[in-house]
Amino acid sequence: MPDKPSILLVNDDGIEAPGLHALAEAVSDLGDLTIVAPDKERSASGHAITLHDVIYPKKFYKKGKFFGMSVSGTPADCAKLAIHKLMDPQPDMVISGINLGSNTGFNVLYSGTVAAASEGTFMGIPSVAVSLTTYTNPNFEPACIFIRNVAEQILNKGLPKGVLLNINVPNVVHVNDIKGVEITRQGRAQWREIFIERINPKQEAYYWLSGEKVVGTEAPETDETAIMDQKISVTPLQFDLTDLKNMDTIRALNFSFKPESAD
Repeated sequence: MPDKPSILLVNDDGIEAPGLHALAEAVSDLGDLTIVAPDKERSASGHAITLHDVIYPKKFYKKGKFFGMSVSGTPADCAKLAIHKLMDPQPDMVISGINLGSNTGFNVLYSGTVAAASEGTFMGIPSVAVSLTTYTNPNFEPACIFIRNVAEQILNKGLPKGVLLNINVPNVVHVNDIKGVEITRQGRAQWREIFIERINPKQEAYYWLSGEKVVGTEAPETDETAIMDQKISVTPLQFDLTDLKNMDTIRALNFSFKPESAD
């Protein structure tokens, strides 16, 4: 490993997102940074990748100084392109964020932030996704303080193979309002999805997807309950989705394949 570790920063809010810029400033002296992010917001893009179109990377400058690469693709595209093409050797760590809006519970399946970090995990690179649980009036300071500490720990000690850390930080007014850090399970809070209908000038219906969390459906010791207690949630995620405890139950269904006999 070189004297300075190599750190890849990605996100799904786009190359101009304030959370990405705050993250870059927070960890800038921990290693050599490579920043690769979508050219526009790609939130809730999940783990989509671009197969039927070209991907264009372009240099992005902040106040006249090179900041990173802006990519015409998804968050997962950004991580893949950076790891496999733009960086040599591969990074020592991947950090995705700082995202606006929580990535808790089932949201991790839709999250471009988590997807970008998971590409690093797939390649055996210690990776972290970090989100601030608000869309308005963000205070990035607590998330920056915490992710810097996490990055230092991981660069020194690594992470278990195949594990991604999904971090959610409450949006508080003052740093001292954070009540602690909790290692949590992924929650399963229920959402009531709402499609808001509107009519365009041609009298055609169109829809905006919205929703609300169903109060009282979350179990203790989960990512969501930690946030409600104003604690930072750290959830170790893995990507084998096999339900091992129900394997025998499914075997007991006695599925079989019996093709009809040919005449």
